[in-house]
Amino acid sequence: MAQMVVKGKNVEVSEPLHAYVEKKLGKLDRHLDKITSLTVELSTEPKKASNERQVVQVTMQVNGQILRAEEASSDMYAAVDAVADKLERSIERYKSKHYRKDDIRKSRRKAAQVMAAEDAAAEDVEVAEEAQSGITHTKRFPIKPMSAEEATEQMELLGHDFYIFYNEDTAGASVVYKRRNGTYGLLIPEPA
Repeated sequence: MAQMVVKGKNVEVSEPLHAYVEKKLGKLDRHLDKITSLTVELSTEPKKASNERQVVQVTMQVNGQILRAEEASSDMYAAVDAVADKLERSIERYKSKHYRKDDIRKSRRKAAQVMAAEDAAAEDVEVAEEAQSGITHTKRFPIKPMSAEEATEQMELLGHDFYIFYNEDTAGASVVYKRRNGTYGLLIPEPA
């Protein structure tokens, strides 16, 4: 397995907690042996109630795909357990889709996406704005050309409801999204 990076945001990562995270998430490589990077962010967010919310977010790169899971609980250890379970389900979904495909070209494209994702992770920028604008977080990332089908697969692996991508068919930005009825939609902007 690639080296695991464990970091804290608004929380100090104690040695026992760090060891627990490594023990629980270190088992993921038995399900999938081509994990190229694994980043774990532990954070504490205030809730309206007096208890704080403990959040664990895991991002891992596998064969050009990004798998991510986030779970929250009142207890950090419980959140780590929940996110490990969620990632195991995502890995099984990934394996069932990935191993059915025989197209070598797609594998090469996915490897290029891993490199793009690594660049994106390095360029992630968080900007705290004043309440006037309403924007509290900004992410910058390179967009690599891909088909709508590949973008839909990436959206599913990330667990998002939408995904912005550079459409190789239209040579412009497009958005795939999940509809309420379980189907997918594609937005292709055109000049007015």
